[in-house]
Amino acid sequence: MTEPVLTVTLNPALDMTAQLDTLEPGGVNLIGNSNVHAAGKGINVARVLNDLGHPVTVTGLLGIDNQDRFVELFAQHGIIDAFVRVSGANRQNIKLVEQSRRVTDLNFPGIFVTDEAIERFVAQLASLAQSFELIVVAGSLPQGLPTEIFRQWLQSLRDQGKKVVLDTSGAALSAGLAARPWLVKPNEEELSQWAGKALNSEAELMAAGDRLAATGIDHVVISRGEKRVLWYHHHCWYRATPPSVQIVSTVGAGDTLVAGMCHGLSLSLEPTDTLAMATALSALAVSSTDVGVPDRQLVDDLAKQIPAKLLGASL
Repeated sequence: MTEPVLTVTLNPALDMTAQLDTLEPGGVNLIGNSNVHAAGKGINVARVLNDLGHPVTVTGLLGIDNQDRFVELFAQHGIIDAFVRVSGANRQNIKLVEQSRRVTDLNFPGIFVTDEAIERFVAQLASLAQSFELIVVAGSLPQGLPTEIFRQWLQSLRDQGKKVVLDTSGAALSAGLAARPWLVKPNEEELSQWAGKALNSEAELMAAGDRLAATGIDHVVISRGEKRVLWYHHHCWYRATPPSVQIVSTVGAGDTLVAGMCHGLSLSLEPTDTLAMATALSALAVSSTDVGVPDRQLVDDLAKQIPAKLLGASL
């Protein structure tokens, strides 16, 4: 039986992916295909886990001014909506994808949350957490939410024995890591920023991952885009190499990887099977403009083709 999951998205977004031949800065650019959908990292994770058969509840802070697409999405997929409504409009993100695969991100600021809204969310999270063991906290923090309060929330969940999965960046990542979550998924850039230096090789990335694991983090997943996925698990490192696919949009690829890892771990699959499946899900995600798992058999077939192996004991 698949495990119920709670996902937390504190800064939801309306994501637009637009395709064009070549971006001409300062000029007029003709867009080919485009797609707009309700998103945010935790919401993307929820959609994938829902497609994989998990009962999913979503919470966070949702602006009421442009919430319609979110409400429709949750209803369409049978996802339980436990978001705390706040005043204002949710942010908008634009991804410009060129034929060369170069991607330009335009991320707008989101809502500014008040102390009163934060208090309501704290109460909501405390109530919801009683019913879940696996809690995914993903995405950026909205304006007005201090990183120290964010750390305190995660620490409280950890102290309750919850399996907290963290996927964020910058100051939020540094604060969240201090709470020793169960699983973290930085990419190369995010891990380099945390380490305070460029991590240019696999060995350097793994050494930084070892430092994270030494603080009490059970799982360290390092995503490297088209290159490889590294995973620290039970004092060992595993690696998977994604297949070459036509990139349509990178929106949700990392979130899909997180969902795949959560799914495999909740089912207690073999480590190599978990990593291969999560990598397959992420690879298929970049070949679509939407988030989700439209074809489970395609995922299973692709996972069998992905070389996932044990590299050896931790450095």
